[in-house]
Amino acid sequence: MTEFESRLQLASKAVSQGKLSRRDFMSFAIAGGMTIVGAQLAFTKAARAQAKPGGHFRAGLGHGNTTDTFDPATFAHGLNFGWGRSLTGATLTRVDSKNNVTPYLAESFEPSDGAKKWVFKLRKGVTFHNGKALTSDDVVGTINYHNGPDSKSAGKAYLGGVASVKADGPETVVFELKGADADFPYAFAQYQFPILSITDGKPDVSGLGAGPYVLDGFEPGVRAHFKRNPNAFAPGNFDEVTQLTILDPAARTNAYLSGEVDYIDRVDLKTIDLLKNAPDTAIYDVSGFQHYTAPMLTDLAPFDKLEVRQALKWAINRQELVDKVLFGYGKPGNDTPVAPTLKFATNPEPAHTYDPEKAKSILKKAGLEGLKVDLSAADAAFAGSVDAALLMAEHAKAAGIEINVIREPNDGYWDNVWLKKAWCHCYWGGRPTADTMMTVSLAESASWNDTHWKNARFNELLPLARGETDETKRATMYAEMQQLIHDDGGQMVLMFANFVGAMSTKLGHGDFNSDNDFDGGYMYDRWWFV
Repeated sequence: MTEFESRLQLASKAVSQGKLSRRDFMSFAIAGGMTIVGAQLAFTKAARAQAKPGGHFRAGLGHGNTTDTFDPATFAHGLNFGWGRSLTGATLTRVDSKNNVTPYLAESFEPSDGAKKWVFKLRKGVTFHNGKALTSDDVVGTINYHNGPDSKSAGKAYLGGVASVKADGPETVVFELKGADADFPYAFAQYQFPILSITDGKPDVSGLGAGPYVLDGFEPGVRAHFKRNPNAFAPGNFDEVTQLTILDPAARTNAYLSGEVDYIDRVDLKTIDLLKNAPDTAIYDVSGFQHYTAPMLTDLAPFDKLEVRQALKWAINRQELVDKVLFGYGKPGNDTPVAPTLKFATNPEPAHTYDPEKAKSILKKAGLEGLKVDLSAADAAFAGSVDAALLMAEHAKAAGIEINVIREPNDGYWDNVWLKKAWCHCYWGGRPTADTMMTVSLAESASWNDTHWKNARFNELLPLARGETDETKRATMYAEMQQLIHDDGGQMVLMFANFVGAMSTKLGHGDFNSDNDFDGGYMYDRWWFV
């Protein structure tokens, strides 16, 4: 055995234990003389080498409310990522680690008529947990459930372009769109769209699904327990999965250090060294589309005044928020929710850097000197939210703005504060395309338009860009929309934050997804115990 072959064995073992990233393995293998294809095959083989079923995976998560249900029309936070994508639920499509959309419950999807029509073919032999076969009628019923006239589902924002959805036999679903949509299959990878069992026209929203795990116990706001579904078309690797809702960051850290859980999300970055030095621990650090915002309701005073929104955008030192709240695990935002790594992303000018004198000048010209505003914050919004709000209050003083920070309870934050209080904190896991991110959070009719922003030009451009097949023209439209959001919108994008957690080195995995936390919500069926 050559020295390189010996080192390759060690590197492969490190990959199988989750200790070596794909990028580092590829760099090592190619430097040793392997081709790119050979290195890719070697990495995949190593990553899956010890992916054997078994074990009880326990996750301590900073998400969950006592009002949570398994009705996907209510899904709104990180606990639901797995419910819809890789626990009880299964979606028509998935997003892979390279941000490509791939079939899942669907066997294929094909566009026609300039992407105004899409035909989805379903996998044969897929069943729900109760043994009922999944058919095209279940897909049609699920879509109609989210898209009905009385639906409050966040998923409805993705379906505004659907003119009709029909079954064409038991394994084919045909979507006719109002306008062309080149990104349409991405919509059905969202965690709000697990396919539901439809009986007599009614959807089962109890947690019954076609996913790799069966619900085995649920205490809202406390815990959810799942057992492996041996009849799933794509079974998970764990025998059992338990999600524990632990909203307090310090309590999550203690739960991990005490061995109560194998993984925690949203670690307290002030104490991350405790985790870095813990035995058999790896830091989960993924740079993706996640961003932390301070949405202002543009139909409520004083945020209905453009000058107030503009002044506040200049009055906040975002770099200091990155340094002191994220401890460098992220980048400052510039009031567009489209992540810098996404296709069609721009960086609108002028960049909203810290300029309290400019903020003061804007308010003076508008006769709004002595501005006083309330800002609601809670660590349920994002880890460090309260600290960030207090820093924002300090920043704004130099602009003559008084920010009164209201510390809200963690439990019920998403029901009682977000979308209701005039100014608060929020996090977005991000979306895999510019269109989906803007559609779900900024379109006039979106139920998650958390600024109530209504800009006629933006809403005119959004469907036009969605259906434009000329990429140059499409880029120009998305650039104009991002400039409108930056200049006129109420969605203050404070910072793009890495997904940071802690995980046992006994957990194996492949490349991580960056479109959402928890490996895109897929960790429950993609990871395994070494």
